[in-house]
Amino acid sequence: MITDGQAHVWPAETPERPWSEERRQHAHGPASYTVDELRRDMTAAGVDRAILVPPLAEGDRNDYCLQAAAEHPEQFRVMGRIDVAAAASRELVPGWLEQPGMLGIRVTFSRNPPASWLEDGTADWLWPAAEKAGIPIMVFSPFKIREVGHIAERHPDLRLVIDHLGFATGLMDDLDPAIERLLPLAALPNVAVKASGLPAYVSDPYPFPSLHPRIERVVEAFGPRRVFWGSDASRLSCSYDEVRRLFTDELDFLGPDELEWIMGRGLSEWLGWV
Repeated sequence: MITDGQAHVWPAETPERPWSEERRQHAHGPASYTVDELRRDMTAAGVDRAILVPPLAEGDRNDYCLQAAAEHPEQFRVMGRIDVAAAASRELVPGWLEQPGMLGIRVTFSRNPPASWLEDGTADWLWPAAEKAGIPIMVFSPFKIREVGHIAERHPDLRLVIDHLGFATGLMDDLDPAIERLLPLAALPNVAVKASGLPAYVSDPYPFPSLHPRIERVVEAFGPRRVFWGSDASRLSCSYDEVRRLFTDELDFLGPDELEWIMGRGLSEWLGWV
């Protein structure tokens, strides 16, 4: 069973469902990428299940993704967004996993003001609260990887997933410095990585040969049980099928057992989607 570790879906913007001007710049491009479109693309690519992540452009709302998980529980679960800076969010965490279809939280610290929240104390409350509630967290914080490692050390029972192998949006081809920053975190057993959207970071076409040795280094360091494949399909110029086949067909250093973990089993066990 193949499980996509990250897929964004969103309906078209309407007056009743506006995008904030601050976050509009982060839209992936299309006016919409609906659940039905994702399901069509998953079927064509041979992908069975997916973790839905609400896109940043829509703000911190999770309703569309949760509705998809309710209507298609065999296919979808959600890593929802939360407003880290809002005091009211602290009251949401204890009951977070009681929301049908919700498996955890996804936080983004890539641009200001959120980029500073890991260091100025804004996000400090989240880690112990999630650890106590047993909530796994996916983190996109490419410029603060070391800080994420410190969080993992302070909260050993908190399961963290670093998105996109720690690659920053817009990074192209020069990936080795980011991998060097990431690899020390492999020593922390409560840290996993999401190998998601990787073709977006290289200029070579399928089968993306420049990615192969980079992926191999990460798998060697973290092990296949802590490396989770994901498409991030709405960001890619290649096809959904190609981002799946990069792993299933092109990486000769991965055997069937390793692929089983990377393509879904590891993520499902880490998040508790069994």
